[in-house]
Amino acid sequence: MTGSLARALTAHERATFRDAGYLLRPGFIDAEACARYDARFVELANGSAPRPEGMIAMRDVMVVKGAVEPPTALHGINKILNFETDPVLFDYAKDAAVLDVARQLVDASPGAPVYVITTNVFNKPPGVDGRHPLHQDLRYFRLRPPEGIVASWTALAPCTRQTGCLAVVPGSHLGGLRPHGDPDWDYVNHAFYGVDGVDRARRVHVEMQPGDTLFFHPLLIHGSGRNRSEGFRRAISAHFASPRCTTDGRDWKTGPHIRAVGGAP
Repeated sequence: MTGSLARALTAHERATFRDAGYLLRPGFIDAEACARYDARFVELANGSAPRPEGMIAMRDVMVVKGAVEPPTALHGINKILNFETDPVLFDYAKDAAVLDVARQLVDASPGAPVYVITTNVFNKPPGVDGRHPLHQDLRYFRLRPPEGIVASWTALAPCTRQTGCLAVVPGSHLGGLRPHGDPDWDYVNHAFYGVDGVDRARRVHVEMQPGDTLFFHPLLIHGSGRNRSEGFRRAISAHFASPRCTTDGRDWKTGPHIRAVGGAP
């Protein structure tokens, strides 16, 4: 089993998610699964395994611009995205315990599928800036309503203040989608937009150990800082959407990276 036993969320957990916009589950994914996902990422990032069709490996902007010479290929990768065709990494998005919590948080019917809409492994190497500005994930999605979407983010390596853990602004999901722009930084990775005017004093730094999992609302303002350590900060993530979500112009469920998961056989 790769996650904790499926169970109904408690009233306290539902209230925490409703009011704060996030829910932390310590030790949610077991060590064996985390090690398997981590090893697979290293293979793909280093090029020792072929990348599946549609997967994108994004190099860090400092490497692209020649400001840093990475000692290995792994040190140059900021993240990989679109791992839905990878037989190892996509096990994370199909994990029964992850799906159980995701289904409850988007209010999908028991036994109904939910839809994986994005997948990422985030890699924050030492020696690069690597910050991710405070932002809201709904900036990247056309699906509505926001309450039909939830992120699952699992640490694969220690995520601490030193390594650049996630920072969240509790309750910020209640204020709607805010304008995003390009941060005034020397080095910002592609499409890392940020929200202006956030009260940074309200941030909560969410330190996590491998297997700890954060579920959060797509309007929650969050980001991460520099990795000031000599090791890597790494996490695996997926966004899930309820079948009740809609979008203008097309059937979003037919998108090339969309996968239905967790439905009754």
